[in-house]
Amino acid sequence: MRRPMIASDEVLYHISDVLKAMADPTRLKILHNLQNQERCVSDILETVGGSQANVSKHLSVLKRAGLVDCRRQGLNVFYRIIDNGVFTICRNICDSLELRLDKAHQTILTGRRQIENGLHRD
Repeated sequence: MRRPMIASDEVLYHISDVLKAMADPTRLKILHNLQNQERCVSDILETVGGSQANVSKHLSVLKRAGLVDCRRQGLNVFYRIIDNGVFTICRNICDSLELRLDKAHQTILTGRRQIENGLHRD
């Protein structure tokens, strides 16, 4: 039987860095905001909220992880998504969460029915 290949430590660290960069609600909002077009920091700030320093910090985390890139135009800095694969990751996580929530919901409904049936028997 063939053993599965294990990624090198370097690859695993890179994957970990990308997932850490995505593991923040503000950064997910920023990625969502950049999904269809590049935007300047002030536009991102308007949508995401918070201070400019905070949004800039989040953008630098995303840039270091290789998820976004930027370009300067005059006084403005425009950010864009480098790899749309980030949205595939988000969709897969959402699909998994939805499936788990559906199962949890069904378990709750089944439990509720059992309780209600037990109450009506007395």
